[in-house]
Amino acid sequence: MLAPGVEPAVLPREFHATLPGYRPTPLTPLPGVAAGLGVAQVWVKDESERLGLPAFKVLGASWAVNRALSARAGHPGPARSLDELRRRTAGTATTLVTATDGNHGRALARMARLLGVRARVHLPGGLDPAVADAVAGEGGEVVPTDLVYDDVGRHAAESVRGDDVLVQDTSWPGYEDVPGWVVDGYGTLFAEVDEHLGAAPDLVVVPTGVGSLLQAALQHHRSRPPAVLAVEPVGADCVGRSLAAGRPVTVDTSAPTIMAGLNCGTVSATAWPVVAQRLDAAVAVTDDQARAAMSELRAAGVPLGPCGAAALAGLRVLAADPRATVRPGAAAVVVLVGTDGPPAGPG
Repeated sequence: MLAPGVEPAVLPREFHATLPGYRPTPLTPLPGVAAGLGVAQVWVKDESERLGLPAFKVLGASWAVNRALSARAGHPGPARSLDELRRRTAGTATTLVTATDGNHGRALARMARLLGVRARVHLPGGLDPAVADAVAGEGGEVVPTDLVYDDVGRHAAESVRGDDVLVQDTSWPGYEDVPGWVVDGYGTLFAEVDEHLGAAPDLVVVPTGVGSLLQAALQHHRSRPPAVLAVEPVGADCVGRSLAAGRPVTVDTSAPTIMAGLNCGTVSATAWPVVAQRLDAAVAVTDDQARAAMSELRAAGVPLGPCGAAALAGLRVLAADPRATVRPGAAAVVVLVGTDGPPAGPG
């Protein structure tokens, strides 16, 4: 029995199930891809429609908002439901603040609207105007900049005042709790995969930006870990370069890519120790490879954008590399994480 005043533990998926429109996203088989690669099964986790939004990001944003606002309201644990969180935040003057390439900011603005609070979303330069329109369409205040992603994150953090709450999906020294809660929220995606398959897969392929979703994949599969492959754009391969250097390396991401949601130059500080210790491999893919994978997936009825399609592109790069240390066998079950649908708002 719990002591008086101690709240029971709440799992992210339990909270997610109370959000409007929750259902597990599809896990779609790709038998032609499996046959071509000589493996038993290839599945794609299709996150092109998650809780009414075109990406998985709302899983992390919603759980982090729950944890952060519950703590601010003086509660020792997260709310069990959206209605309970609404009661906890009623009458507050909170503004949720973040920097984003698209979908994280849109998800945060959606949560703000559901809770009746405000959202302020800082955007890097060079994004399609539709990204700003999507955030504004959720009721968020858009703050455009001419900065690259890493710099706009610092810009957003420095703007926080008074009742502002920073909900960023990457971490740095001194800012670890909220990004950790974002990672915890992403665990719902991998729990759904396990439930569908009845067991953990043999290889999980994860499109990777700052590394938070990658960290979630690695943390979820602790008991029977599959091999995990990170996929990055060739101009934003901070995970691959960091692994090669044995330390976090920042890369210049000023060159444009259609995989804008993965165009991140620095690995999240909380993700790096997990990635360095447990990641099996990382590959980089070109825009042309992402486009080809996107077309192939759409022909199979899976409407992913370039970031989500990067998983298939990365799997093909891995299969074609004779030096690859990760090589799924004939009995392997492979899961591609199709992170998002078509633009606007790739990340």
